[in-house]
Amino acid sequence: MSFLSKINKDKTPKHVAIIMDGNGRWAQQQGHDRLFGHNFGVESVREVLKAAQELNVKYLTLYAFSTENWNRPKMEVDGLMDLLVRSISNEVDELHESDVIISGIGDLDGLPNSCKDELNAAYERTKNNKGINLILALNYSARWELTEVNKKIAAKVQSGKLQLSEITDELISNELTTKGIPDPELLIRTSGELRISNFLLWQIAYAELYFTDKLWPDFKKEDFYEAILDYQSRERRFGMVSAQIEKNL
Repeated sequence: MSFLSKINKDKTPKHVAIIMDGNGRWAQQQGHDRLFGHNFGVESVREVLKAAQELNVKYLTLYAFSTENWNRPKMEVDGLMDLLVRSISNEVDELHESDVIISGIGDLDGLPNSCKDELNAAYERTKNNKGINLILALNYSARWELTEVNKKIAAKVQSGKLQLSEITDELISNELTTKGIPDPELLIRTSGELRISNFLLWQIAYAELYFTDKLWPDFKKEDFYEAILDYQSRERRFGMVSAQIEKNL
């Protein structure tokens, strides 16, 4: 029996974020170079996106390329950039027909022009759609993001446009690259690694964390359903006690 049949579709998370890890190791297990794994990882993106659509998830954020990934071998980085361009170009028509909105977060100005052009074209093509928001975290780093926010807020305080007393959680959230996007309720990481890797550090303050040993190219629809079912088995208290949660239901 599929995990799908056990899921309460009225209680699925609105926003799921995923650290797609394990492409390189998967490729090496197959006797191929790391780019082979990245190419196969695209199919897992397709499957997970379809699963998220079936469950009425509204936002799906994928950690596609971090600022630290520039430190990888040049051949791999160049191949990843090429794969990003090809994937966006090849998938945009089908995604548009499926009512998907495509956008990106991160230091997008630091991407090659070819990537920026494809991402901007995809956003313009899909921005008026009403379905799931597919958010690609590209050249992204949570520390970079928070550093930029601090600079912006400090400049406003220095210029007199903002008072210290006006700095709130809400103000900070509205300066992030995720402005207007609800915080993830669920963060999934594949490959068995038990760390966050500088991803959405502010936004996942109250997210449920789900770790799986599956390498990303092996992570399919059924694995996504299993993660959602695990999420639904948890009690989300936000600092309260169980009795308070039950009283508010």
